[in-house]
Amino acid sequence: MKKEFTLQDIDVVATELLNHVSGKVLCFYGEMGAGKTTLIKHLVKNLDGIDSANSPTFGLVNEYFSKKNELLGYHFDFYRIEDESEIYDLGFEDYLNSNAWLFIEWPEKVFSVLPENTESIHLHFIDENTRSIEINP
Repeated sequence: MKKEFTLQDIDVVATELLNHVSGKVLCFYGEMGAGKTTLIKHLVKNLDGIDSANSPTFGLVNEYFSKKNELLGYHFDFYRIEDESEIYDLGFEDYLNSNAWLFIEWPEKVFSVLPENTESIHLHFIDENTRSIEINP
């Protein structure tokens, strides 16, 4: 899947992405401001999440719950990771073994520990209102 979209259409893109992926480990690549967190916010919403997604930059991980108060997923932001070994202190292996959705920003910082079934989502900034998305290029 590869397409350009406006921020106005991000809910549609989130729905298409959820219908396109085959796994629950989603890695988001893109420069700062490309819309990674915004897209994750809409993914959580489309999965009937009750939480408003935001970037866990300082806490490294946020958890989200469904309207049924069941665990929906985890959102990681590894921008501030300096060494891959830091994620073991988080218990990252336990998150990988869960059945929850994993939304991972800045996955290139922890690439060697990601499972094979990881879905790669690349976002590109085109202009203030337009982005492009490419899945598993």
